[in-house]
Amino acid sequence: MTMRRTAVAAATAALTLLAAWGGAHSATAATPAPAPAAKPAKAAKTVETAKTAKTAKTANAAGTCAVLAPGASAVAEKAVAAACEQIGVWYTWGGGHGPQPGPTYGQVDPSDPDSAHDPERLGFDCSGLVRYAYARAAGGDPLTGNAHHQFHSPRVQQRFTAAQATGPLLPGDLLAWGSGGPIHHIAIYLGAGKMVEARESGTRITVSDVRLDGDYAGAVRIAPPAAAPGTFSTWGTDVWTHREPSTTSPRVHKFPGPTTVRIECQKHAEPVTAEGYTNDAWSYLPEYGAWITNIYIKGAAWLDGVRTCP
Repeated sequence: MTMRRTAVAAATAALTLLAAWGGAHSATAATPAPAPAAKPAKAAKTVETAKTAKTAKTANAAGTCAVLAPGASAVAEKAVAAACEQIGVWYTWGGGHGPQPGPTYGQVDPSDPDSAHDPERLGFDCSGLVRYAYARAAGGDPLTGNAHHQFHSPRVQQRFTAAQATGPLLPGDLLAWGSGGPIHHIAIYLGAGKMVEARESGTRITVSDVRLDGDYAGAVRIAPPAAAPGTFSTWGTDVWTHREPSTTSPRVHKFPGPTTVRIECQKHAEPVTAEGYTNDAWSYLPEYGAWITNIYIKGAAWLDGVRTCP
């Protein structure tokens, strides 16, 4: 009797389980399972998460190029902002040295195989970026020439040695490399040990840690436009300077357009007639080791406040 009851109970349980399985199977067949519907939602969430992360990463990367310390002049801060707008633009050898500040196609550097594609790339070299940033910030074209010229510019207000490291530096200061010889690289300090630079062929303008090793030469601070002593502006286009105060002496440097220059002294020498003016006054430009007729210097025929050369 006990065995019969056990068998009946087992059979009943089996029938109950079979019925339950059948009901569930029918319900599954009649109603779409939630799992397939959930998968697209999960995938969409994953895509959205990745997109958000990518956006955040891009924003963070862009945010690293900015004024990262207080104390800089308004012009210096504007120069930093202008340079940071160029993040991601190609380094190209000779880029940024056209008639006006701005990106240009580069040239092949015979000493650097990585520059083979620079003539196809629109961008800046190191000094081209500095030139553009300060032209945007200060107006005019105050930092023409290569890195060496910029490091020795008449617009320099203060100098810092390599031994001082970054301690006294403010955003907008120019860091330079080439101690013991011509300056060959220049970058713009951001603060917090960071700088923005156009470093070398094959790379793009980027934010880097300041490199104080190697041939780091120190840094300079650029004076606001009205504060640089002995500073004047040239005018005209394609104006040549000369080795001596004479148009027949060898040419030294051509100013493609208005340029800020420092005048050490002036003297009476060869009379020159140009642009409807005649003047025998010439000014000596120490950064260029050259002379320019005062006709192409904005100001009086004989410049006020400039001493006479011996």
